[in-house]
Parts: sequence; structure tokens; C-alpha cells
Amino acid sequence: MNHSTSINYELSLKYWAEIPPTVDGVLGGFGFISNADIEGSKLFLKSLFALDNGPAPNLALDCGAGIGRITKYLLIPNFEKVDVIEPDEKFLNAIADFVGDNKSKVETLYKVSLQEFTPEKKYDVVWNQWVLGYLTDEDLVLYLIRCRDALTENGVLVVKENVTSSGATEKDEADSSVTRSLRDYMRIFKKANLKRIKQCKQTNFPSGIYPVYMFALVPNTRVLELPYTTRLRSTHNNAK
Repeated sequence: MNHSTSINYELSLKYWAEIPPTVDGVLGGFGFISNADIEGSKLFLKSLFALDNGPAPNLALDCGAGIGRITKYLLIPNFEKVDVIEPDEKFLNAIADFVGDNKSKVETLYKVSLQEFTPEKKYDVVWNQWVLGYLTDEDLVLYLIRCRDALTENGVLVVKENVTSSGATEKDEADSSVTRSLRDYMRIFKKANLKRIKQCKQTNFPSGIYPVYMFALVPNTRVLELPYTTRLRSTHNNAK
């Protein structure tokens, strides 16, 4: 059964409208994992910057930003400017205060749901975390395509999400969201003509919660430059 078809966007918005604008609130009572989460994301982002054709540190997009936790601790320290998308007005209004001294680096705030968002700019990194479970499969594919088309030449689309251990999609009736399997994500990325250039499992999270995976995605059409050592090996073999 495709549980994503039963996602109710209005119910999701109503659920989040009742949640306080705090780190613990936006993390569903798991505020204590925030530091480990950010550390894992920093390492992942650092590995992307280290690629031969890695993203530039100019403009990032924080999708479903909540109060700006990822904007403040991950994106602002690594990019010149950050745009955010957040449909909940209470969260959106809390971002400037939460981000604090570096709020001038937050450029554009988009009060819109992801399924209705069409990027107007080109981004070096589009960061999606703990938010894609609120989109139906169909809307998720279309959204990822729009994000894909909004990447700069070396831009990267990042997805960091819970993944089921059972291999099946699991529905949360409380906030009308789903948790997908790895296989589901592979199928969806393929439909959006995205290819993985990096995949990593988050470490140092407590047991008893969903595994969390990070994916770095680029358009299928992008030609990736081989590492220098691989190019040397290839040249050597061709010369034989």
C-alpha cells in the first residue's frame, strides 16, 4: 500500500500550528539529538565541499526550516547567504531572533509549503531534512525536479531523512506524515532524474529511533569529473 497517497496537507499544517517555536518543539521532543545531528551534517557538507567539483559556499536553501535550527548551526557558518522555506508563520517569525547576530545572512523567507514552492534563484546547496515525509510521492518527485533545476553548475541537493528498518513505508497519523524505506527513496530519486554522489548514515543517535540517512544528489545529466588518481590510472591503462 502507498501510504503517501493518504497524506493530508491541511492536517499536517494544523499539527505544526500547535507546536511551540523551540528546538525541542521542531524536533518532536528530541531536542537532545540536535548537536549530534548538526555534527553529522557538518561532516557531510564538508565532504561535499572537498569534491573536485564541489558546491560553492555562496547561497543555500533551507527547506522546511522551522525556527532556523539548520540555518543557524549548519548553513550560516558555511554560506554567504541562506534562504528559507517555512509554511508556519509562527516558526517563520521566530527565525530572526533564533538565528541572532548573523540574521543579516538570511536573505529571503518564503512562507509556502514545499509542494507549492517554485525556486526563483539558483542554489549551491538545497538542504531538505525531516520534511519530505509530509509530501505525497507524486508531489515529492515534482518538488525534487524543481529543486534539481534550481541548482547552480556544481550545486548539490541534500536529503537527510528517517528511513524505515522494515523496508515498508510507515504512516504517522498524528501529523499525517510517512517514513519511507531506502528502496522508496531510490525509486523517487530515479523518477526525478537525480543520481547519488554520496550517501551516509547518521551516527551517534540513540537506539530506538529511525535510522537517518544523508543523500547528496545531482542531476543525472551532470558529468562528474573523476578524482585525479583515477584519471592517472585511466590514462596509464589507455597508454598500454
